[in-house]
Amino acid sequence: MELSEQVITELCNELNIKEEQAKAVLEMLADEKTVAFIARYRKEATGGLDEEEIRKISDSYQYGINLEKKKLDSIRLIEEKGLLTEELKNQIMAAKKLVEVDDLYRPFKEKKKTKATDPIKFGLDPLADIMLKLWRKGDKIEIASKFVNENVKTPEEAIEGAKYIIAERISDNAEYRKYIRDKSMIYGTISTKKKKNAVDEMEKYANYYDSSELVSRIKPHRVLAINRAEDEDVISVSVTLQPERDIDYLKYKITHNWDSIFNQELIDAINDSYKRLISPSIEREIRSNLTEVSEAQAINIFSLNLKNLLLQAPMKGKTVLGVDPAFRTGCKLAVISPSSKVLDIDVIYPNEKHKDYEADPKQVAYSKKKIVDLINKYKVEIIAIGNGTAGRETESFIADVIKENNLNTKYVMVSEAGASVYSASELAIEEFPDLTVEKRSAISIARRIQDPLSELVKIDPKSIGVGQYQHDVSQSELSKSLDRVVEDAVNRVGVNLNTASISLLSYVSGLTKTISKNIISYREAQGGFKSREELKKVAKLGPKTYEQCVGFLRILDGDNKLDMTGIHPESYDKALKLLKSINMSLNDLGTPEIKEKLISIDKEKISKELNLDLYTLNDIIDCFIAPLRDIRDSYDGLKLRSDIMHFEDIKVGDELDGTVRNVVDFGAFVDCGVKYDGLVHISKMSTKKINHPSDILSVGDNIHVYVIDIDYTKHRLSLSLIKE
Repeated sequence: MELSEQVITELCNELNIKEEQAKAVLEMLADEKTVAFIARYRKEATGGLDEEEIRKISDSYQYGINLEKKKLDSIRLIEEKGLLTEELKNQIMAAKKLVEVDDLYRPFKEKKKTKATDPIKFGLDPLADIMLKLWRKGDKIEIASKFVNENVKTPEEAIEGAKYIIAERISDNAEYRKYIRDKSMIYGTISTKKKKNAVDEMEKYANYYDSSELVSRIKPHRVLAINRAEDEDVISVSVTLQPERDIDYLKYKITHNWDSIFNQELIDAINDSYKRLISPSIEREIRSNLTEVSEAQAINIFSLNLKNLLLQAPMKGKTVLGVDPAFRTGCKLAVISPSSKVLDIDVIYPNEKHKDYEADPKQVAYSKKKIVDLINKYKVEIIAIGNGTAGRETESFIADVIKENNLNTKYVMVSEAGASVYSASELAIEEFPDLTVEKRSAISIARRIQDPLSELVKIDPKSIGVGQYQHDVSQSELSKSLDRVVEDAVNRVGVNLNTASISLLSYVSGLTKTISKNIISYREAQGGFKSREELKKVAKLGPKTYEQCVGFLRILDGDNKLDMTGIHPESYDKALKLLKSINMSLNDLGTPEIKEKLISIDKEKISKELNLDLYTLNDIIDCFIAPLRDIRDSYDGLKLRSDIMHFEDIKVGDELDGTVRNVVDFGAFVDCGVKYDGLVHISKMSTKKINHPSDILSVGDNIHVYVIDIDYTKHRLSLSLIKE
């Protein structure tokens, strides 16, 4: 692969990394090595860059290549027209952004018919040149009369045509456009008005019925809300520049404040150029730029929330009762073993449903007995309740059962987002062909707390429900970003080769869905994998794929204890030599004795003796000390409860414990176990200035909050992290 030295130099300056790091990353990516593999097993070459930094190198390099190509294409096209000058060529080659190249190429771009098209065709370019020379002497009618012809009937018509040419030249000038664009991004305003007869029944967009903000200060979530309200025909949107300042700037650049014989005509051309060409174009660019930045922010926040949700600490070794709540159709129950096997399925009818349905007292009593029986029979430790329709009513019912029977069982409310998507999917049908959609959903709800990552990878990331304005952004960019998050999470955690689903395996470095299916087919036929080496026998899993995936696949009870660690087989020989050098064996992995010996070794000396880089040596040592370490153990788990608090019982000043459900630009939504999520606004997160709520809170965090305002009618709960 031949790399562009110029592009690499510029991206290294931009990202503050060394050229050898960038080249190493780009060469490995060109060799079809995955980001996860490079980040985990090629740290020596990259200098320890993580997945995000590796992707930044890739994205920046691609942008640089696109920029370089656009520059060369623009120069070639201008040269073909015979209009390329050395100065223009240097300007194009010095451009740092695609928009700068666009501005420089604009005058030479083939245009559709404009007001200047015919005047140029009729030979009025020279008259425009004369007018721009700012002559102070002469008669303009006499000068213009020289350009009268069969198409241009009068001197006045000639001057009018020349004005259109000048207006277009002004609009095409890269320097002028950049100045006006840059100033407008700072001082321009974006204003909204409610349309006459607009329908906004819930007043979702009340904040935008009459608003005005500086372009430079408007928040990304407000941009997306404005875009949606405009699309729904609720408001009209306008961008206001600063015409007086901009026109004064253009007058100075064009007329130099000289009083030439064509001064008024030039001023007319400037005004026309600004109002007809420049201003509308800059307004569109501002809207487009704001939307692009806002979409990127929304995608970034969704990705961050998803990452924290996927890496939520699993509740290992627990028997869980999953409950998919409902009114008329009943609550579907699923008891799941610590190894995620379905032990029991049932349905109860404990809830009342307003007018058309009331729970039978006998059914309520039966439902309570059924819950107690299931808890006692399977020694259920946790009840996971979906937070959808009838969720809080079911929570109240479960809390009563626990209290009335003095049970040592806790419950937790679980987000149902995406559960119905999974339950109706081909994957769920294949996994549980004899169960209804709702019963599959109960299983999914239970498994979500046992191992959030393993269960949530079965669902389209966009359906998981931790985004903001996710339907208003580029769906392709959103999907690409979210897939990257899931891929990183799966590979950072690692996968149990003998239990992983196709969904989980498909995100492992180097694996495709086809190969994942082949792995499962082999596993079922052979009764499980005994070693990583067996992977080489899987159909279509070649040497390159084996290299990429094997380190992320774990075998917990195999023939070789190294197979349960994150150590790559390519380092097994050196890992064994390290064990021998400290008089330890594979049976000592994870013991206090091996930890004590490894902490005191001379790493520099061992590194040289084993011809092993320090990055890999440190990773091997970590795996020897904690072979089954799970990075998720450092994240918060779900908040367990045994009793319920009612929304109506809360008052201002109360202190509550809660779990962060979603983080958005303006704050975080927190489940405090009171039916309705509360909002911690960004202004109530810290006494110090913070740039974004994600600087303070993450999805899944367990936090302590203070109630500062309650709207019982609208069910709004305002919370604060700051003790007033």
